[in-house]
Amino acid sequence: MKIATSAYPLDWFKNWSEYEAKLTAWVGEAAENGAGLLVFPEYGAMELASLDGAEVAGDLKGSIRAVAGRVAASYDLHAALAARFGVHILAASAPVIEAGKVLNRAALFGPAGLVGVQDKQIMTRFEREDWGIDGAIGGAGPLHVFDTALGRIGILICYDCEFPLLARDLAERGVEILLIPSCTEALEGYWRVRIGAMARALENQCLTVMASLVGAAPRLYAVEENTGMGGIFGPPDRGFPPTGVIAEGVLDRAGWTYAEVDLSAIRDVRADGHVLNKAHWPEQDHALARKTQKPAA
Repeated sequence: MKIATSAYPLDWFKNWSEYEAKLTAWVGEAAENGAGLLVFPEYGAMELASLDGAEVAGDLKGSIRAVAGRVAASYDLHAALAARFGVHILAASAPVIEAGKVLNRAALFGPAGLVGVQDKQIMTRFEREDWGIDGAIGGAGPLHVFDTALGRIGILICYDCEFPLLARDLAERGVEILLIPSCTEALEGYWRVRIGAMARALENQCLTVMASLVGAAPRLYAVEENTGMGGIFGPPDRGFPPTGVIAEGVLDRAGWTYAEVDLSAIRDVRADGHVLNKAHWPEQDHALARKTQKPAA
C-alpha cells in the first residue's frame, strides 16, 4: 500500500466551506497519487477556531471550546471524504471536552466510516500547565488497537511516542503500523518526536508514520509557530533502508510525503531479521533481575 503523511499548514477561514474545500483538496491529492492511508498532524484542527473570529481564536480557553464544538462536524466531513475517495484517514487531533475534562483526541476513518478514536496519554508541560489538557491519569481513554483492511494500526500522539512502554504495549497486541501525529514549535521538539518514532520502529520492528504541523499561524493560540515534516520509518534491517528512513519530506515545506510499504516485510523481519528486537525485548527484565540479585551469603 501507499502511505501519505502530511506537513500541514494552518489556515484562517472565513466560513466552513473554505475548510471543507481545503480538506477535500488535500485528501483528493493524496488519493489521486494512490495513497490508501493518509495521516494528518496533532492539533491541526485548531485552525477551526478561526471560524469563531480573532478574539476567540487568540484566547486560551475560548479556542479550545470553539474547536471542541466543531469536532462532530469535522468528523462528518472526514467520514464523507474517506468514503468518497476509498481511503483511510487519521484526522488531525483536536481538543474534546468530556465530563468537564479536556482531552487531545485523534480519530481514524475508513471507507465505511469512523474506525475509532485515540486520546493522547501523556501531556507535555505546556498542555498540563497552560492548556489544562488531561492525559491518562486525568481521564484520557486507553490505548486502542485498530484492525483495518490495511493492517493492525496503533496511534501514539506526539509526546506519547517518546515513551517506549506505550509502543511496546501496542506491539505486543499485534500492531504493525504506529501513526504519530505531532505538533512541535521548535526544531528540537521535532527531533525529539522523530527520534522517538525511529526508536519505536527499531525496538518493535514496525512502521512508524509521523505527521507534522508546519508554518506560522500568529492568530491561532498555542499553534503560532510550527516546525516539522512528514516521515515514514522502519527498522534498519533487511528489507528496509539501512538508515530506517523509508521516506521523509523537506523541513517546513507543506505537502504530502509518500511511501510504498509492504507489511510482509515487517512480518519477515520480526520472524527472521538480522536482529530480533521485538522477540528479545523480555530479556531486558532478566538482565535487570540478575543485576539486582543479592549475592548468596
